[in-house]
Amino acid sequence: MLKTALAGLRAHRLRLMLTSLAIMLGVGFIAGTFVLNDTVEAGFAQRVTADAGKVDVAVLPKDSDDVLPEEVLERIRALPGVTEAQGLVRGSTPVLGRNGKTAGNAPTTALSIITGPLDRTDVVSGTGPGTDDQAAVLDENTAEAQGFRLGDTITVLDGEQAEHRFRLVGLIDTGVDQMLAYTGAVGFTPATAWRMTGGKGYAEIDVAGSAPGLKQAVAAAAGGAYTVKTGDELADDLAGAAGVETRSFTMGLLMFGIVAMMVAALVIYNTFNILVAQRTREMALLRCIGATRGQVFGSIMLESAAVGLVTSGLGLLVGYGLATLTLTILGALDTPLHTDAAVTLTPGTIAIGLAVGLVVTVCAALLPARSATRVPPIAALRSQAEEQTFRAGLVRAGFAALFLVAGLATTGVGAFVLTPGQEVSLFVVMGGGALTFLAVLILGPVLVRPLSALVGWIPRRLFGVPGRLAVDNSGRNPRRAATTTVALTIGVTLMTLISVVTASTRLTLTAQLDEQFPIDYLLAGQERDSIIPRSVAEELRGRPELTSVAQIREVKAAVAGKRLDVGTFSGPIEPYVSSGSMKGFGAGQVALDDLTAEALGARVGDTVTLDTKRAGTVSLKVVALLNGSQSSLTPVTIAEQPFDAYFGAVPDSRVMVNAKDGVAADRARAVVDAAAAPYPTVQVSSSTEIRGQFDETLDMMLMIITGLLGLAILISLLGIANTLSLSVHERTRESALLRALGLTRPQLRRMLSVEALILGLIGALVGVVLGLVFGWAALRAMLDGALFSAPVPQIVLFVALSGLAGVLAAVLPARRAARASIVDSLATG
Repeated sequence: MLKTALAGLRAHRLRLMLTSLAIMLGVGFIAGTFVLNDTVEAGFAQRVTADAGKVDVAVLPKDSDDVLPEEVLERIRALPGVTEAQGLVRGSTPVLGRNGKTAGNAPTTALSIITGPLDRTDVVSGTGPGTDDQAAVLDENTAEAQGFRLGDTITVLDGEQAEHRFRLVGLIDTGVDQMLAYTGAVGFTPATAWRMTGGKGYAEIDVAGSAPGLKQAVAAAAGGAYTVKTGDELADDLAGAAGVETRSFTMGLLMFGIVAMMVAALVIYNTFNILVAQRTREMALLRCIGATRGQVFGSIMLESAAVGLVTSGLGLLVGYGLATLTLTILGALDTPLHTDAAVTLTPGTIAIGLAVGLVVTVCAALLPARSATRVPPIAALRSQAEEQTFRAGLVRAGFAALFLVAGLATTGVGAFVLTPGQEVSLFVVMGGGALTFLAVLILGPVLVRPLSALVGWIPRRLFGVPGRLAVDNSGRNPRRAATTTVALTIGVTLMTLISVVTASTRLTLTAQLDEQFPIDYLLAGQERDSIIPRSVAEELRGRPELTSVAQIREVKAAVAGKRLDVGTFSGPIEPYVSSGSMKGFGAGQVALDDLTAEALGARVGDTVTLDTKRAGTVSLKVVALLNGSQSSLTPVTIAEQPFDAYFGAVPDSRVMVNAKDGVAADRARAVVDAAAAPYPTVQVSSSTEIRGQFDETLDMMLMIITGLLGLAILISLLGIANTLSLSVHERTRESALLRALGLTRPQLRRMLSVEALILGLIGALVGVVLGLVFGWAALRAMLDGALFSAPVPQIVLFVALSGLAGVLAAVLPARRAARASIVDSLATG
């Protein structure tokens, strides 16, 4: 039986080629993901080890917001055995771009660039500041974004917002520090960094020395209020923190890899199912000459294991190539995940890749192998294998109804009963979707015939006899057709779902922005703190080009013992009140957003205390709860006059401006820019820019997800091509008989192409329906007050591409069937 199984593999290697390709792509994606993760983490570890290896002991504050005082550094420097100790300064010092405004979305982080053995700065171009207090270095990303070059003069704001100018002498790489990658970095000499950040203390103290018990000595000198680590412990922590992003990245990719392997499993199952059906006489003959059921079962499983093992090995090579290509692209784009580490296949990745491919292939072949054992020996006497028939039984209907009801009910709970925005709501919807998909999987063979009649209504009339034959053939074997189309259904469902979620999110948030934030221009600082002089809003109110100006100002204060953002507003702002009322809002009253009210345990009518600078502790009555997800106000809002009485003339944190109808956009923008020009930290953005950035982000996400799902679509199309190819082989005599009766070669090719078109459209239509339903449910679970939007052009494009891809998948099988000899084909059997 072993020789027979191996001979069968050699005999059917062409039939298994597309199946092997499906396994190879699925394993390649998963293996490539692991290779990419291993390589990036290895690169991070190398960089972290190289940097932290210079440090023998590091002292850090237990809270990231705290700092280490100068006296701690002095005590450590006085320890015997300490050859060097340096305090690292970090703090916010915004860099001004060429437009005179603060660069980026967050204040640039100032760093002290030290010299000597503890220097961990990676200067990639130019030099460090050395001892020159008038020199500075920038991270290369900020320099590129702002158009700065070596030798330029850059302007940096200190803690008091005073401007200081420095000569740019070098560019640095922020390495694995994700915070610096986000904020950007500007480096000075230690003395200048201390002065620019206000001299509040050190973010870290690095120590070099070789005395025994150095860590314990440093810990004793620093005191128990700080964390002390060895260089190795520091390296492990830094590598772990840097690896969080890569692990999230890996998990996201693995989800798409799992989808691809699910689709590949369906393709494998269908292939072996057809092969077993085509080899009925062969199986029966083996039974006649003494093969047992177990031996027949074992031969099929051996074939699947051999195919899975060989193609999984090839998939590992594909994965290696994908990872290398991805890292090359990341390097060209200079992304934070770029690494110079060598790409390698680790033993763990090899084991996982081989195991995944082997297990998926063998498991997918189990049911076909089981059906092979049921072939009776008498089947060897038949001239041709019987056409498989399908009957929908009560058991199938019962299970389908059970899963369908459970899935829809679960989805309804997640979308309409549970609170939107919570993770549990989305997980419940995902569970409901999985149950519903199982129901569709069970009902697939039942749905194929009516759907093929529906989808084939136009082809039947448009393509004449070949069209009618194609429609009939598409529903002849419902079980096979359902398994073929469900692979495509998975991909189209996910693509439609993502499109619906993206379009609906865009519509919902745009509507909420228009309702709660109906402005043309926003003036704000990088950290939304109160830095805008009130005179700016007063100046804008006097301009004839503008119709309305609204102000929001805020401070940090203790509310019921919790430190929260407390603010007020002035101008045409309509708060989004979910309960209570703000009519007559004034002294002694407060409005809370819903999350803050929940945290404080407060409801409308309750009283909360507020600690103020000028009036001490005051009691305020809660008169309204605001929808925190839609409100533009602070978590705790009080009226304008009481706010000024409690906290003084606090500057504005945001100023919202609307242009008058008929005023040109560039004219209105020039007026707003002129009012903000004297204040470098006040940035101006328009609603058009905000929406444009939001749309760009959503479009980028959609493009990336669609590209990743494209692998699952490709595998499903391989399944259609494979199924059609095997079906053509199975119907060799039938095709020859049609040719003998007058069907021409172009008509035969047309028949098979239309059949593939119908199968592709069936899978796409079912996927579109599921994607629309569960896209809406997922959106309801994620966003409160969600608005539904179906991107009709995209959905139509998905359906059209699915049909077109089905036709392309049929090109080679149809060509092969048309070129076959009529006489030789009639003699087959």
